[in-house]
Amino acid sequence: MIHPCQKCGACCAYFRVSFHWSETLPESFSVPIALTETISPHTLAMRGTNQPEPYCQALVGVVGENIKCDIYENRPEPCRTFLPSFEDGFQNDRCDQARLNKGLVALSLSDWV
Repeated sequence: MIHPCQKCGACCAYFRVSFHWSETLPESFSVPIALTETISPHTLAMRGTNQPEPYCQALVGVVGENIKCDIYENRPEPCRTFLPSFEDGFQNDRCDQARLNKGLVALSLSDWV
């Protein structure tokens, strides 16, 4: 079964992904500094997500079709903790909001069977 996120990517093209600068350190997640931009002295964002129409520069493919994160193993904490709707049995309104914005239907429990 293909994980629903591999056919989506809406959250990566809808929300700003901001995190503490320390996540770029090797002892943390090693988020590539070249893919970030400074938001404040202690906060970075994934490049491309701090725009009126966000689109993470680590995103490869077509939203809603075939998509992947080019730095999946080194993605920041907000990406690691963002759960798609019903993956854990609970609806995530933010996932639904991003999907609907990109013309996709919200996930349901049946997407995980």
